[in-house]
Amino acid sequence: MAAPTKVQFKARQLTIAGELHAPAEGSHDRKGAAVVVSHPMAGVKEQTSSDYARSLSKAGFYALTFDAGYQGESSGEPRGLEDPGQRVEDIKSAVSYLVSLTDKINPERIGVLGICASGGYVSSAAQSDLRIRAVATVSGACVGALTRNGGIYGHLKENPVAIEGALKAAAQWRNAEATSGVASEAPVMVDSDPSKWPEGSDPFLRGASQYYGTPRGSHPRSTQKVPPHSSDMMITYDSFHFQHLISPRPLLMIAGSEAESLHFSQSAVAQAKEPKELLVVLGKNHFDLYDDLTVSGPKLSEFFGKHLN
Repeated sequence: MAAPTKVQFKARQLTIAGELHAPAEGSHDRKGAAVVVSHPMAGVKEQTSSDYARSLSKAGFYALTFDAGYQGESSGEPRGLEDPGQRVEDIKSAVSYLVSLTDKINPERIGVLGICASGGYVSSAAQSDLRIRAVATVSGACVGALTRNGGIYGHLKENPVAIEGALKAAAQWRNAEATSGVASEAPVMVDSDPSKWPEGSDPFLRGASQYYGTPRGSHPRSTQKVPPHSSDMMITYDSFHFQHLISPRPLLMIAGSEAESLHFSQSAVAQAKEPKELLVVLGKNHFDLYDDLTVSGPKLSEFFGKHLN
């Protein structure tokens, strides 16, 4: 398979670094159909996004991966900032970039795929961007709910203590930067050393370390460092509140039966209108689907093949 083409495009004032995967030689003719693939929080385009882009390329689609603003090879300071508004704009700007490729892409045949936090971001983008003709997510989650609830698990509800703690950390970070004139180095969101998360420890954090801290998904630009004032940007953000606005465009959400984030996909699909589908992959956790495409890969090719026709 040919290497992807390095590309750049603007999103607000930032320069976004991307890679455009062309349809593989001999693949099905999708007549210019393309999919924007958006990476997890604190990830980079070379990780799970590229796995899914290659799968879509083999199935005949153009697939555009990119680093979110402030992350990876894209511009923006402070590094690692997780700004939901910018993330949604990155996705819309990626669609605009594809539309500009008039010799390759059919603007009526553009879909989006979001993994983990980007499952929320692509949903939010599609709710207000009719150029997006089909929406799919893998292990989707909402960073706003995560912040308000103090974790990813479904039994957690909005927690005033978690909110206060997150906002205090954000305020302290902003104050320190204001008084010193220099931003401190961002703390690590999750320790990706698998030895720190033995059997019996938090299963979500253990799963994260087994992906990001091993050859499965480690990458030097994926540092897992997130500035604390990301929290005051995430605290009032809700990925799925307007999920019904995606209809009548199709929605597919894929999650593992053992995924700690499964409840996000279940509730988001419940809030959506038809056409919609929830695919639960038996025996898989949140991170298994980052690089095990045995079920999700063919399903996504089928979904986009049907709805970007």
